[in-house]
Amino acid sequence: MQRFAELLDRLVLTPSRNGKLKLMADYFRAVPDPERGYALAAITGGLDIRSVKPAMLRALMVERMDEVLFGYSYDYVGDLAETIALVWPSPHDGEARGRNDVPTLADVVTELDAATRAEGPRLVEEWLDRLDSSGRYALLKLVTGGLRIGVSSRLAKQALADFGETDITGIEELWHGLSPPYEMLFAWLEGRAEKPVSAAASPFRPVMLSQPLEEPDYGRITAADYAAEWKWDGIRVQATVERGVRRLYSRTGDDISGAFPDLLDVMTFEGSLDGELLVARPSSAKGAPKVAAHEGPPRDDIVVGTFSDLQQRLNRKAVSAAVMKKHPVFMRTYDLLQDGAEDLRTLPFRERRQRLDAFVAHLEPTRFDISPFVAFEGFKDLAAFRREPPHPVIEGLMLKRWDSTYVPGRPKGPWFKWKQDPHLIDAVLMYAQRGHGKRSSFYSDYTFGVWTGPEDHPELVPVGKAYFGFTDEELKLLDKYVRDNTTERFGPVRSVRAEPDHGLVLEVAFEGLARSTRHKSGVAMRFPRVSRLRWDKPAFEADRLETLQAMLG
Repeated sequence: MQRFAELLDRLVLTPSRNGKLKLMADYFRAVPDPERGYALAAITGGLDIRSVKPAMLRALMVERMDEVLFGYSYDYVGDLAETIALVWPSPHDGEARGRNDVPTLADVVTELDAATRAEGPRLVEEWLDRLDSSGRYALLKLVTGGLRIGVSSRLAKQALADFGETDITGIEELWHGLSPPYEMLFAWLEGRAEKPVSAAASPFRPVMLSQPLEEPDYGRITAADYAAEWKWDGIRVQATVERGVRRLYSRTGDDISGAFPDLLDVMTFEGSLDGELLVARPSSAKGAPKVAAHEGPPRDDIVVGTFSDLQQRLNRKAVSAAVMKKHPVFMRTYDLLQDGAEDLRTLPFRERRQRLDAFVAHLEPTRFDISPFVAFEGFKDLAAFRREPPHPVIEGLMLKRWDSTYVPGRPKGPWFKWKQDPHLIDAVLMYAQRGHGKRSSFYSDYTFGVWTGPEDHPELVPVGKAYFGFTDEELKLLDKYVRDNTTERFGPVRSVRAEPDHGLVLEVAFEGLARSTRHKSGVAMRFPRVSRLRWDKPAFEADRLETLQAMLG
């Protein structure tokens, strides 16, 4: 347990992506099975410890400390695990390191997995007495399931790939067929066994991403070489059905099926679709634009909702019937990756789209559609479409080579995205300050930044501050996020964890941009506001300072 605690401590204190990768790869080399496998499961969210819940931990704490004093401490620290780890009155503080009765990570996981809800808290209490503050913190983060160490599931998989000197794509395609402590996976990565054969039905297939279209590339975009589609304002998903198993994945490979059972119910196919998840209602609903058909005039039967509507469905493990009825989801398909047992990813895009037309024709039309092509003769046509798209839920254009195969990652050239001008950027939350009046108990004023510096060692530079543009419900979520991810305090201001693989992306709208010598970034925004919260977007995909500088001309 102590080695796992040391890993967590070092990951928290290491800001660089490459540094975190090296820490994890070194840990996998140095720590034997099954300990390293359970650590991997904890980092990637693969453990489900049901015998201990946060309320039980609070009850344990109240047995050893005045409840009011603990409440004040918790309010100041803002994190339950950190608070208990710091104030727990252990009789052995300072002695845990080097003790021979400290539990291993494998001991903790296996014993809690077998424990009842009555036994679980007492096991944790016993271990808290035997661990030092660092070990207590690791234990509590483990049992509550929220490590918050700036490491995404995909970054941990990349560390595995580095450790095994292999490509991450192979690990991602195997992942959902594996289970902790991943001994077969480690044996393969160390060269002691053959590559495991995934037994999981409906595996995730790593997605293909696009590059921003920049002026030097304008001349290569011709109708003979590229197809144009609208860029819809939802979240990228992959819908896969194999041997009757239905799964919906985010673009980073997280299984989000539980939040969208209404879509899974109508996934009556065998194959894998790539597309955009939106909210769509019958056309009797007013105030939202019609969803365009693949060919011909707009459809009359459904209308598509805004990203705010979709947010009501995101980040949920389960969803009520009332929410599903109010915000029914719809998948606008872009690509067909698997048709039955046939893998189509090596086929050219033109052929995959022809196969997609035939495939989607048999699906429920109020839940599945095809992303329509935008007919154009020259680049000037595309520029005009981009300036005035037909629907407010469109944020630009996608441009895809007709001959492009489906390649995981972000290759340069096959696919481009051309977002609308101006003035929207994706920035990362860096600092938060308490508000005033009715907002005095909430962290409601937000400083945000964009990336600068080398690609392999980027840093954030502040570019603006906003305190409106979000709803009261979103404010509560933002306030909780700030408290859960505070790294430093400066009076009423909190510094929020903001790293390439751990941070909250804010879509920021603003009315103008000017050069400024008073700001480190060299730019100043006019009337910035939070346009939406991008819970689905990894922090490293936020915009760079060069994007803002280009807007200045």
